[in-house]
Amino acid sequence: MNSSLLSGLNPEQRAAVELPAQSALILAGAGSGKTRVLTTRIAYLISTGAVSPHGILAVTFTNKAAKEMVTRLSAMLPINMRGMWIGTFHGLCNRMLRAHHREANLPQTFQILDSGDQLSAIKRLMKAMNVDDEKFPPREVQSFISSSKEQGLRASEVEAYDPYTRRKVEIFAEYDTQCQREGVVDFSELLLRCYELLSRNAALREHYQERFKHILVDEFQDTNKLQYQWLKLLAGIPLSNSLPQAGERTNVSLRDHSSTSALFAVGDDDQSIYAFRGANVGNMQALTRDFHVENVIKLEQNYRSHGNILEAANVLISNNRNRLGKNLWTSENGGEQLRVYEAATDVDEAAFIVDEIKQLKSEGINLREIALLYRSNAQSRVLEHALVSAGLSYRVYGGLRFFERQEIKHALAYLRLMENTDDDNALLRIINFPTRGIGARSIEQLQEAAKMNSTTLWDAAARAGGKVSAFVALIESLRSATRELPLPEIMDHVLHHSGLVAHYQNETGVKKREAEERLENLNELVNAATLFVHENEDDSLTSFLTHASLEAGEHQAGDQDDALHLMTVHSAKGLEFHTVFITGLEEGLFPHQNSQREDGGLDEERRLMYVAITRARRRLYLSFAQSRMLHGQVSYGMASSFLRELPEGLLHWITPRVTQRNSFASFGYSAPFTPSSPPVSVEGVQNSAPVQRASSGSVWRIGQRVFHQKFGEGVITGVEGSGADARVQVNFKRAGSKWLALEYAKLTAV
Repeated sequence: MNSSLLSGLNPEQRAAVELPAQSALILAGAGSGKTRVLTTRIAYLISTGAVSPHGILAVTFTNKAAKEMVTRLSAMLPINMRGMWIGTFHGLCNRMLRAHHREANLPQTFQILDSGDQLSAIKRLMKAMNVDDEKFPPREVQSFISSSKEQGLRASEVEAYDPYTRRKVEIFAEYDTQCQREGVVDFSELLLRCYELLSRNAALREHYQERFKHILVDEFQDTNKLQYQWLKLLAGIPLSNSLPQAGERTNVSLRDHSSTSALFAVGDDDQSIYAFRGANVGNMQALTRDFHVENVIKLEQNYRSHGNILEAANVLISNNRNRLGKNLWTSENGGEQLRVYEAATDVDEAAFIVDEIKQLKSEGINLREIALLYRSNAQSRVLEHALVSAGLSYRVYGGLRFFERQEIKHALAYLRLMENTDDDNALLRIINFPTRGIGARSIEQLQEAAKMNSTTLWDAAARAGGKVSAFVALIESLRSATRELPLPEIMDHVLHHSGLVAHYQNETGVKKREAEERLENLNELVNAATLFVHENEDDSLTSFLTHASLEAGEHQAGDQDDALHLMTVHSAKGLEFHTVFITGLEEGLFPHQNSQREDGGLDEERRLMYVAITRARRRLYLSFAQSRMLHGQVSYGMASSFLRELPEGLLHWITPRVTQRNSFASFGYSAPFTPSSPPVSVEGVQNSAPVQRASSGSVWRIGQRVFHQKFGEGVITGVEGSGADARVQVNFKRAGSKWLALEYAKLTAV
């Protein structure tokens, strides 16, 4: 069996799979077969008797990745996978908390709030606390709470330097109290509560430390501070430089590193692009120190892309600082050069892309093998319009997810309230949906009664009369009627007897088609329950509701029609296509202007560009526009600095001769511009830069280097107006981007 497991692996992959029982870091470049290495490592450990299936903890970042790992392992090993601990950080923490809910101070049927439900709970709390939601936007408060928890901080541990922060801390504290009272947890709470459980309970901690002798982590570069500390705790690593106050509230036993669990971390620091979510690329450096890693194996052979694409990615990413360092290569040929297109406007950029897609189709390339990537969602409008006009099918990757659709959330709210009547969020969502005559004033009275008596809304409703009493009776009857039913039948019963199905069936007029789609989704919910029963040992309603909460936020595959993929570069990570268009390569857009104000921001943007490039297998287009409509305004920009970092020999410029199609005149501008790199001569014609003559007679152009007495040296990135109204946008090295009126700004050319 071992021989068959290892067959087909390259030397580096095989070395990683056969490593001794010590912690290791596997630097796995894009397209280098990391998933195969990770799953084969697990199969190898089990088949050689190094560990039993129950002694392995495998952590991924998405349920899709976890499911793929289980599927691959099932094909490799003749064992039952159900008992193995393979899942996401949130899923595994949920599993641990379910098993030890009393020790974690949680009800057995605790429910998980997805992002939308969490926001609703915060809004409800802020209203009860009389908090001004304009001064304290609920989404900002939500972000504050989640980011604090991801740093391992409770409200009492957050340092409040000013009255504004102190008020947010007060909301944070009340929010935790409300969640505890209602028996619900949010996503960040799953991790923090599990970490605290293991920290303070020595017997439980040592049990899991002894059980999981091998811990394997996928996409390690995406771990945040709390996730890394959770891994250290399970592995028995001393918590030096750990979470704030962790040592004060715990009695963690410090074991010698020779007796710790072996951590097999697979990741790529060059693909760390989620700092905005709390991901800490520094965890990879910390890992080699904290786990005394002696084995760092680099998987550099790429099985996805042609050589020119990989060479471009290597050269680009080499400009980043503090890399662990690797160089992708392939046994295939160099392939095509990267095609670079400079458009006059974003409309022309989209028209060019449509023309190229039609050509690709004529060459036999399926639409589903083509991706259009952009840095900002705002860029998609023009692309979508061009595709619709051309009759090309497309799908926006990352659209509204199944478990986040309105009708699905209504149905799940009925099920959640049946399972846990203390869930105020669920009650508020459905108490008057479908409409049953319970008005806003009645709901406010319920909330006031609950607050006065320090009870849940359900307890207050149980003492109420009239239509509220009828709602309570409905939920009780649903609970009673479904107590002995299998999960799919529970689902079907609730959908029909709650009134949801009838509500959508009775829609008429313009809403009828939308209602039909919602009914189809409700039917699909029954299908989802049926599939869940077949795939899971625990097919209880609680387990299904947990599954639904954990799945929320992950992409659901659409239909199988041949269609283009439109997505942000962030959404493209982990995917690959025959042909990729990277659009909007303009300074301030990609790299994003915010990167200039953040420490390490440009490095992260470059990693994002690296991810975008390495999505392409055979053909890669890079395009930018001289002018673009963004946020209701037309703005001029210059070519992305990332284009200048790519070797000229790898690029094939296909910019056409400027024609009447270029629509600057419609925006009140004239003459196209040249990026800050040298002008490119196409068909013997050299582009010229747009110029602006100030009242003083000076001539300014985009890409020109200038000096300002206060802001220092910079580059002109935008020009508009004339005469006394003329102004320029300058990107200063120290002061960032600023608009300056030429009549008053004393600019000098450098």
